[in-house]
Amino acid sequence: MDLVTNKIGLNGIIDVPSDKSISHRSIMFGAIAQGKTTIKNFLRGDDCLSTLKAFQDLGVNIEDDGEVITVQGTGFSGLKQAKQAIDVGNSGTTIRLIMGILAGTSFTSQLFGDHSIAKRPMNRVMLPINQMGAECTGHDGTEFPPLTVKGTTNLRPIQYQMPVASAQVKSAILFAALQAHGESVIVEKEKTRDHTEDMIRQFGGDITVSGKEIRINGPQNLVGQDVVVPGDISSAAFFLVAGLIIPDSRITLNNVGLNPTRTGIIDVIQQMGGNLAIQETGNAMNKAGSLIVETSELKGIEISGEIIPRLIDELPIIALLATQAEGATTIRDAEELKVKETNRIDAVATELNKMGADIQPTDDGLIIHGKTPLHHAKVTSYGDHRIGMMLQIAALLVKDGAVELDKAEAISVSYPSFFNDLNKLYQ
Repeated sequence: MDLVTNKIGLNGIIDVPSDKSISHRSIMFGAIAQGKTTIKNFLRGDDCLSTLKAFQDLGVNIEDDGEVITVQGTGFSGLKQAKQAIDVGNSGTTIRLIMGILAGTSFTSQLFGDHSIAKRPMNRVMLPINQMGAECTGHDGTEFPPLTVKGTTNLRPIQYQMPVASAQVKSAILFAALQAHGESVIVEKEKTRDHTEDMIRQFGGDITVSGKEIRINGPQNLVGQDVVVPGDISSAAFFLVAGLIIPDSRITLNNVGLNPTRTGIIDVIQQMGGNLAIQETGNAMNKAGSLIVETSELKGIEISGEIIPRLIDELPIIALLATQAEGATTIRDAEELKVKETNRIDAVATELNKMGADIQPTDDGLIIHGKTPLHHAKVTSYGDHRIGMMLQIAALLVKDGAVELDKAEAISVSYPSFFNDLNKLYQ
């Protein structure tokens, strides 16, 4: 499809889609808890709907009236064997987290997804889950989906030093640990998003976190709750960057989740000299607020180390931000970008360089030289929603000619209303 180009003066207020990570987990926790869970502001994107359908396949009664989703929780022990293999679509969160839940069942499950999921490594979850007593195997003896998970009701606790900084891996282990007999200890490589820990507490569970060490005893019984999902900062990121780099712009983003494990992009914007204001409106369990950005003069910085897990999903749009900053921006320690929906290091460099950027991919990140004007090109999302949205924001800077995006439909995975929201800002 042809993207919107050559825009100035983006102005207005956007209510960004609900948080994808919390939406996934709200269904999962509702399913494994006892009693009713209600979910408001659920993200009805393809990925989260894959999670909803997966738990319906596992025998959980889930109803959606268009406003509120109601989950009649069965507890861990009430899950039933699916009648067929469970399709996770394009959702890495679904397949990895559900492995931890299925590890403690009394039956065997099969999991598969689309062509992108079939290329995503699963050993990082399979190894610890297997150490706990389940049997997780990949396709033809590999670590790649389709997967088979043979659960056991006698899961063992684990002491596990995380080899990668991954909230998905951590969450899968935590779901298994909730069903294991005894205390599990997980030590993170770096602090990652802690929605799972927060929601264990919210649903009445007991968990202790000290620095990078997490302790959790099992088995535990959870109780249904009322969940209100805040806006997704990963979705807000595209309009934060648009407001900073498009001339004469001022954009307000309402109800954005401000969990400190997710706000690395705010730190980066401030370090680069961006004009960003925060008006907090949430509470301790539902950290949220409004973000206001205006067109800014930006400078290049280094982004590395412990901040990377706090902005891993935002790095493609941060790379675009860096193309419009004076001087070099270096992104390091971001090897995890290689195993997302696509290799995002290569995808960002290849597609933005087509448009005139000066980006050098490295083994663990990117070196971006700014400030560079961008021009028209034919680009692709590679079927990756975040690459697709990043390229549309880039196209707004193109003054002459069309930018044609292949595989634009991938954007619906996390932000079905993305183009409609963009349209509101330049009318």
